[in-house]
Amino acid sequence: MKYIPLEEYTKAWIFRHRDLPVSEEDLAQINPLTESRAEQIWSEHVSRGCSHPEHFGEGDWAAKDKNWSEKDFWQSAWDSQSNEMPELLSTHLAEWDDNITVYFCYQSDHIIETKWGVFRRNWKNFLFFDNGPVLLGRKRKQVAQFFDNGSYRLGIRT
Repeated sequence: MKYIPLEEYTKAWIFRHRDLPVSEEDLAQINPLTESRAEQIWSEHVSRGCSHPEHFGEGDWAAKDKNWSEKDFWQSAWDSQSNEMPELLSTHLAEWDDNITVYFCYQSDHIIETKWGVFRRNWKNFLFFDNGPVLLGRKRKQVAQFFDNGSYRLGIRT
C-alpha cells in the first residue's frame, strides 16, 4: 500500500478547515503516503542521514548553502484574503505544470503526494505545519523549504 486514505490520516483536519475549504476534487488528489513509502521518498530525495528538516547534516543537499539562492516570507500572503502564493515562490516554480507530482515532505515518515495544481490552489492548508517542510517536484530540481518564522527559501536540489 502506497497511500493512507485521507479519512484515516490523523492530520486531515488541515484540509477540512472551515476557513480554508478544499474542493472535493482536490481532496481526492491529496495523498498522505504510508510510513514506508514516505521513508523511501525521503531517503531518495531529501536525506539518507536524518529524519527531520531540523536535523539536516553535512551530507544532505539541503544543508549546503550553495543549494539555496533566495529567501522571502510566506506569512503575510498566508494571512491575506487572497489565495495567491508569494510571488517569488511562484516565479521560482513557474515552469512546473499543474500535473507534475509534488511531495510536501514534513519529515521522513510524513509526506503528502499531490499534483502541483492542487498544492498551488491549497498551499495555505499544507502550511498549518511549518517547521521546515520541503516541497519538491518529481524529476524537478527546484525546491522550496518553509519555516515557522514565516519565511521560506528557494533552491536547487543536487
